[in-house]
Amino acid sequence: MKDYIAELRWRGMLQDHTPGVEDLLKGGPVSGYVGFDPTADSLHVGNLVPIMLLVHFQRCGHRPVALVGGATGMVGDPSGKSAERNLLSEEVLAHNVACIRAQLERFLDFGDSTTGARLVNNYDWFKDMGFLRFIRDVGKHITVNYMMAKDSVKNRLETGISFTEFSYQLVQGYDFQYLYTHMDVKLQLGGSDQWGNITTGTELIRRMDGGEAHAITTPLLTKADGSKFGKSEGGNVWLDKARTSPYRFYQFWLNASDDDAARFLKIFTTRDQQEVEALIAEHAKAPHQRLLQKEFAADVTTRVHGREELEAALQASEILFGKATAESLAALSEQQWLDVFEGVPQAAVSRDVLSAGVPIVDLLTEHGGFLASKGEARRALKENSIAVNKEKAGEERTIGTDDLLGGKFILLQRGKKNYFLVKVEG
Repeated sequence: MKDYIAELRWRGMLQDHTPGVEDLLKGGPVSGYVGFDPTADSLHVGNLVPIMLLVHFQRCGHRPVALVGGATGMVGDPSGKSAERNLLSEEVLAHNVACIRAQLERFLDFGDSTTGARLVNNYDWFKDMGFLRFIRDVGKHITVNYMMAKDSVKNRLETGISFTEFSYQLVQGYDFQYLYTHMDVKLQLGGSDQWGNITTGTELIRRMDGGEAHAITTPLLTKADGSKFGKSEGGNVWLDKARTSPYRFYQFWLNASDDDAARFLKIFTTRDQQEVEALIAEHAKAPHQRLLQKEFAADVTTRVHGREELEAALQASEILFGKATAESLAALSEQQWLDVFEGVPQAAVSRDVLSAGVPIVDLLTEHGGFLASKGEARRALKENSIAVNKEKAGEERTIGTDDLLGGKFILLQRGKKNYFLVKVEG
């Protein structure tokens, strides 16, 4: 068995842990869990840190347990929140839980071995537990003073916190106690903002069972510039390709700064320390080649979306940032066209107009306005700086439906980086 604490430490993923946890982990396979919030039907890249906690945990010879909070998702965790959030219906939560399980299966081995991952839903043990039973059997073990001392509560006292959110730590603590009793789970893992909730669980186990349980937390991840990790200009970066396309997902990682690159390689891949250090040294020789970014962008994209989607993302990237041909453009799906060329000036042309054939000068000017005038268009064509679908075009060129790629698009280009997309309608 590998030393899990040492593994987290060199990867920069260790914040706090309870005394005695190292001895527990050295004593043989241990079951440990992480909780996931099912308020959406997809996890996002901000969830990847706790997911990787479980991945490394399993690789070190232990059994990971992923708890999807079908019940706690109806309550809402106040940690890090400044206001109460909307609560979800039972039907929506059930759908979200099913989607999240499918995503976790891409990271964890759910086989039948002693280290095979388990997935549980806390709705299963809360759905038949009435309020009176909960406060009698669980609530009496934790004082209000203990609960109010938690940062997640203290930080909300001025703005106000409902009893629903105030009780969250007790509900999450009972999750830990239930898993300890029924599945011999002795460890909870999470972000450093979860320390208060997790230790409420260890305290419940001590008071209700006379048992000993442990906690490990990882630092909250921020980018080198201090901004929140996991956000892009468009909001969350999701694992579901219907929410964030594989191309955009790949670009998110590829655009990481050099200051973040080494950390991301350690946290988000399973590369061992020797390989990581070798890659960091190689990257330092030629940072402009972005070796580290390419390595972890490919690694994470493959794990989340598969090799085929990675290849498509690489091909799409090559179109904008490298050499591409009409053949490679023709291989793009309609969604990939829209993803790659979002933000590029675009215009629509009727299919009937294109069927008759359009002189290139007219297409460059009258149909969308890529260039300001026919005079400018003719000068650019004489300079041999205009390309249609990545192939140079002359003044006599006529554009027709045979030039459509994917049955719908024509890519115009002036110079190396000045693009214009023509979309055909009808």
